[in-house]
Amino acid sequence: MVSKSLDVVVLLKLLITASGRTYAQLSQELGISASEIHAAVRRSMEAGLIGSDVRIPLRKPLEEYLLHGVRYAFPAKLGSVARGMPTAYAAPPLSSLISSDDLPPVWPDPEGTVRGLALEPLHRTVPRAAKSDPKLYELLALVDAIRVGRARDRKLAEEELKKRLSHAHAD
Repeated sequence: MVSKSLDVVVLLKLLITASGRTYAQLSQELGISASEIHAAVRRSMEAGLIGSDVRIPLRKPLEEYLLHGVRYAFPAKLGSVARGMPTAYAAPPLSSLISSDDLPPVWPDPEGTVRGLALEPLHRTVPRAAKSDPKLYELLALVDAIRVGRARDRKLAEEELKKRLSHAHAD
């Protein structure tokens, strides 16, 4: 079964969410239908990223996938100038570690407050979901830094992502 970019969003949300959330609750929080979340969980189980008995991501396989696979499975390219929500090195936690005079990468969002270069999010609902969940926002921004960043940015993003994954649910 082929992974979809939506699966990454669902995996990250499950990683930081207390277990016991229903598909309906996750649907509400992510702005994704419950059936899409169910399909994402099923694909992630088949890929060995979620345990078959519980809906909790397996930390080590997920880490390997995020650090080494997502960049190739879902490559990112910066587009034209747009208004949006900062991501990658321009968003927390990397924004405090990296400064740049370049236009920052942003997820296009009509309610966005930052002018930057458009970066297509992993799923169309990412900006909305990130606004209501700061931990999810940080994880998605770190994944974007790995997908689109320069070597130094990627290395910092990988270190930050590893830290956050190690504090998440144990396998």
